[in-house]
Amino acid sequence: MARFENKGVIVTGGASGFGAAISKAFAAEGARVMVADIDEAGAKELAASLPNAIAFQIDVTDEERTAAMAQAAVDAWGSIDVVATNAGLPHRTNPLIETPTEDFDFMWAINVKSIYLAAKYCVPHMNEGGSIVSTASIGGRRPRPGLTAYNASKGAAITLTRGLATELAPKIRVNCVAPVSSPTGFDKNAVGIDTLPEALEKQVVAGIPMGRRAAPEDVANAIVYLASDEASFLTGVCLDVDGGRSIQ
Repeated sequence: MARFENKGVIVTGGASGFGAAISKAFAAEGARVMVADIDEAGAKELAASLPNAIAFQIDVTDEERTAAMAQAAVDAWGSIDVVATNAGLPHRTNPLIETPTEDFDFMWAINVKSIYLAAKYCVPHMNEGGSIVSTASIGGRRPRPGLTAYNASKGAAITLTRGLATELAPKIRVNCVAPVSSPTGFDKNAVGIDTLPEALEKQVVAGIPMGRRAAPEDVANAIVYLASDEASFLTGVCLDVDGGRSIQ
C-alpha cells in the first residue's frame, strides 16, 4: 500500500527507538519524511536510507528550532500533512519527592511543551485532512511509582491531544498513542542500564497480558493508522498500545 503517497510527514525523535520505526513505516507507505532529531548524525543516516527523506536537527524544547523545522518542511514540500510528535524522555526512576526540580521541569518541556510548539508552528502550514499524532504513555493513564513526574507529563500530553482536537476539527485530526514499556532508550534513561536484568524484565512482562513489552513497530503501526484516511472519523483518541496492561 501507499496510503501516504507524496504526503509530507514530520517525525520528531525520528532517528531512533519508536521514532525510527515511525519514520520507516511512513516511508514504506510512500510519504516524504522529515527525520527530525537532536542527534543530527543519526537523523542524516536514517534519512539517507529512506526514499524521499530529509533530516533536520532539532531540540524539540527550543521554539526557534521548532519554527525552523516547520519552515524547512514547507520549503521542501510546500505544505505539511502529518506531524508525529514522538520525541520524549523519562527521568531516572525515583520517588517524586526525591526528583530534582530540573528533572520535573524537563519532563514538561520535552513531553508537553514540544507538542504545543510543534502544533503552533506546523498547523498554519498543514493541509485539510492533516493529522497530528503524539506519543504519550500508558503511564499517563495508569501511573505507577517511580516515574510520577514522567507519567504526569504524559497525562498532560493526553489532555493536550483532546483539547487540541476540539480546536482544530474538522480540518485537522489530533490523536495520540499510549505505549507500554519497550526495550528502547527508555530503559537507559529510566534505570541507567541498556538492558533490564532478567528478574526485572519478568516483573514488567508479568503485568502485560500479551506476555511481552511493546516493539517499536507496534507503536509505528498504530501511529500510521491514526494518521491515515482509514481513521478519518477519529480525533481526540488516545490509543493504548500496551498489550493489555491498562486492564490489569
